[in-house]
Amino acid sequence: MTKGLILAALALATVNAAFAADKPDWRKPASTEWPMRGGDWGNTRYSTLDKINTSNVKQLGGAWVTKFDGSSRATPVVEGGLMFVTAGASVYGLDAKTGKIVWTYKPDLPPSSLFKGVAVGDGKVFVGLANAAMVALDEKTGKLVWEGSLGDNLPNRPQNIASALTTTGQFITGAPVYANGLVVAGMSGGDFGYNGRVGALDAKTGKLVWRFNVIPEPGEKGHDTWPKDSDAWKHGGGAVWMEPAVDPDLGLVYVGTGNPIPQWSGQVRAGDNLYTDTALALELKTGKLKWYFQAVHHDIWEMDLGTPFVLFDVVKDGKIQKAIGVMRTDGYLFKLDRATGKPIVPIEERPVPQNGHLKTSPTQPYPVGVEQIGPNCVDKSLVPAAFKTDCYFDPIDSDEPNMMTPLNNTRSAPMAYDPTNATLYVTAHVAPFWIKPSEEPIFVPPGNAPGVHSYGLITAFNAHAGKIIWQKRTPYQIENGSGATASAGGLMFHGEPDGNFQAYDAKSGDLLWQFQTGSNESGPATLYEVDGEEYVAVLATNALWSFKLRGTVQPLPAPAPPPTVTSLKGRVVAADHVTMSAVLNDMGLEDKPRHYTDEYAFAPQRIKVKAGTKVVWTNDGKLPHDATAADGSWTTGEVKPGQAGSVTFDKPGTYEYVCKEHPWSYGEVVVEQ
Repeated sequence: MTKGLILAALALATVNAAFAADKPDWRKPASTEWPMRGGDWGNTRYSTLDKINTSNVKQLGGAWVTKFDGSSRATPVVEGGLMFVTAGASVYGLDAKTGKIVWTYKPDLPPSSLFKGVAVGDGKVFVGLANAAMVALDEKTGKLVWEGSLGDNLPNRPQNIASALTTTGQFITGAPVYANGLVVAGMSGGDFGYNGRVGALDAKTGKLVWRFNVIPEPGEKGHDTWPKDSDAWKHGGGAVWMEPAVDPDLGLVYVGTGNPIPQWSGQVRAGDNLYTDTALALELKTGKLKWYFQAVHHDIWEMDLGTPFVLFDVVKDGKIQKAIGVMRTDGYLFKLDRATGKPIVPIEERPVPQNGHLKTSPTQPYPVGVEQIGPNCVDKSLVPAAFKTDCYFDPIDSDEPNMMTPLNNTRSAPMAYDPTNATLYVTAHVAPFWIKPSEEPIFVPPGNAPGVHSYGLITAFNAHAGKIIWQKRTPYQIENGSGATASAGGLMFHGEPDGNFQAYDAKSGDLLWQFQTGSNESGPATLYEVDGEEYVAVLATNALWSFKLRGTVQPLPAPAPPPTVTSLKGRVVAADHVTMSAVLNDMGLEDKPRHYTDEYAFAPQRIKVKAGTKVVWTNDGKLPHDATAADGSWTTGEVKPGQAGSVTFDKPGTYEYVCKEHPWSYGEVVVEQ
């Protein structure tokens, strides 16, 4: 044996010896327990339980249901016969067999990870809060053990999750992960003016052990990918929305980051903008960067890496190779060596359409020979005739006010991975997205156009071959929410937005069973076992359901199904004056909101008046506009800049209208008796 091999063997023995003291072994797929959102350190969301299987799943019924005061899409976590979830403003510990609430903990600030959930380890439950704090609770009692923080103690930061999501703030949105005595989580707030971070706290004390800045500061590696002599990096973004994956043998933790800021404007931040839209491999002990892979250079399309990474092994050239699966928003899977970050499947940089004003990157990475999940371009049949359509990586500038773009095929919902056949189960949505960039380099909220159609996709994908095995179209967009959970029973569980919790045949994609939970929202499912009996649990809005064979709790009435075609949304304002070419606000990402003019906007977009009211439209823009009923029944006629037009509404009803010359400009008048 060579000296190098001897050293490698000794190093591996040292790693395994250190790991042996950290029980249980969560490198393996979940079995009787489900200790973290992803089921195991590899986020495979796969259970080795098989008592519930394709032959008997039709006998599945409700074992129990427990309702909470608030809603959640968290994944139930199970250890030691107890189940732990976040819902509303509280954390709950329940008896996993009966659903009885054992303890409740309500922090001063609500859990900002309520949509993802908690982690367990070292006899504690770990929860992220709205001010980037992390708390550790005693598993058995729910009593506070310690409180730590990944963020900064800034006095002007928001004091609750509602304000954190609408003003400048910092918060932990992804579920944490416990590994080797550390609690690791990502910090968001990047979309609200605060750069993303990844950090680790000591699981015994809550003290900060290390913290990694997603946006490199001056002097740090990667800072040169931001413009020189500019403070654009200070509001660079890079929010972390996913829970990490961990390889304790390699001593690495993996996490993906979000888009740069401003989201849809690249003028002020020339360069690749590291480490946004990037897969990061950090040393678990120190937080030092081991390797990185940027999936989107100079993002101007809001293509966060939000789908949790999955760790699995592949055979290449007769050797087992440790892999990490990185799913990009447009539905492409990148397969990398998780020790080095080098591609297992070749990656090529392909030329993409250019726009000098937006400082676009000349190329974007693509995995060679890998099939895409979901369409690459907008299907024109899904959008109103007034709109143009484009494809992923087409730049959208301010001179294209009526562009529909594809967005978020696969951005958030967790995947599942079956190690017995190397199959990934992926959920996606197809929902064209109207974006209206302004001339100023600021974030512009998306437009709200009625008549846009959407749908979902459930896909079985061979992770080794990079090919689709089967794919099912669903009525509702499912990029967020339940995702997939797979089992050794040959099943894949998923919750639909119409309230049906479902079980599919994992090999064929056939729907075998469904149960109406009565809720439009569903989190990812959990499988576990108590006293030799297998259960499947899922959170549906404010109700936590658990199912078992021959369960007797009955389904609830179905809720109103979610729309598959958009309508005008937003507040209806009591007003009889509307401005054409309106002055609007951005989201205030950089200290305070700024104003910009949208030549094609009506403001207020939706108004209400009493019957007999004359509504006046004033044109404050540079071009002639009009307000014309969608059915052509009335019009202001052409209104030149600086002039006004009016219509009197005598009959109660809802009147949708457009600008006939610019039919992507929408408004609505609600006439009351």
